[in-house]
Amino acid sequence: MTQRQKQSQIQSFRVAFEGIGLLIREQLHFRIHLIFAAFALIACGFFQVTRNEWIAVLILIALVLATEAANTCLEYLCDLVSPGYHPLVKKIKDMAAGMVLLSAIIAVVAGCLIFIPYIIQLWV
Repeated sequence: MTQRQKQSQIQSFRVAFEGIGLLIREQLHFRIHLIFAAFALIACGFFQVTRNEWIAVLILIALVLATEAANTCLEYLCDLVSPGYHPLVKKIKDMAAGMVLLSAIIAVVAGCLIFIPYIIQLWV
């Protein structure tokens, strides 16, 4: 690999991390998802969940954060292409928001399936 290719790869990572930074700084919902992700990770450690449960939680966190990022990208793109109201833009934005909601609901259901048995064991 040449020096130029290495620099290009480093630049790609730098740009990607800048994008994550923008999401954290500018998007309230992304920060909210991060807070819930932190709670889920703390719960995994506290309850000493199995390796497979850790994997499931990590995948679901990634799913929710990725769909929130995609939703943000679609909103920005729609606003750029069509600054005024357009019924198709509304559909795109509504569907993108629905994508995030669906992933969050699935994550909550899976979280309940994983953590409720551990919580019940605390009381028994």
